[in-house]
Amino acid sequence: MALIDNIVGTTGQWVASADPRATLAHPLAWLKKTSGYAAVNRLVGLSIPFAPRNGFRVEEVRPGYVRASIRLKGNKNHFGSLYAGAYFLVAEIPGGVLTLFDLGPSYTPILKEMTLQFLQPANSDVTVEFSLSPEQVAAIQHDADTTGRAKFTLEGVLTDATGEHVATSIAHYRVRKKGFTEQNPA
Repeated sequence: MALIDNIVGTTGQWVASADPRATLAHPLAWLKKTSGYAAVNRLVGLSIPFAPRNGFRVEEVRPGYVRASIRLKGNKNHFGSLYAGAYFLVAEIPGGVLTLFDLGPSYTPILKEMTLQFLQPANSDVTVEFSLSPEQVAAIQHDADTTGRAKFTLEGVLTDATGEHVATSIAHYRVRKKGFTEQNPA
């Protein structure tokens, strides 16, 4: 586990130091950004092999923010739109990614509950974005450091390729601090 934790930590530092707006006009900055996202997606695939097999991909991650997508191809339901399970996949994993890269590998994210409200069928790939303010991240980390665990909620707006709002997710997470032992005041 220590090796994976080191890889997650190093990848998080690499991605956090990359410019998310980098383009080919600045090839080294673009390479740093794209290689960082490739590493994040590889880590997701190692942890959850189901995700890349189903077309899940982290498109951008930076402090307090993650955007991910899932392909329609391979995830169609019986009437040709995105299968409900694919919505859940794209709405659930980014919370863990956000937690790991904002708090670090010493904290384990756990999904406690998630709901999805379907608004209309998606006939294309679907994207979702999540964010936490620096104050929210600090509060989560403080609670986890103090009590060994912390709760937080992420609400996501899932959109299709045209930008139409196709679903809303609400996910309740708990973060656990690895190796936490409660201190008994003497």
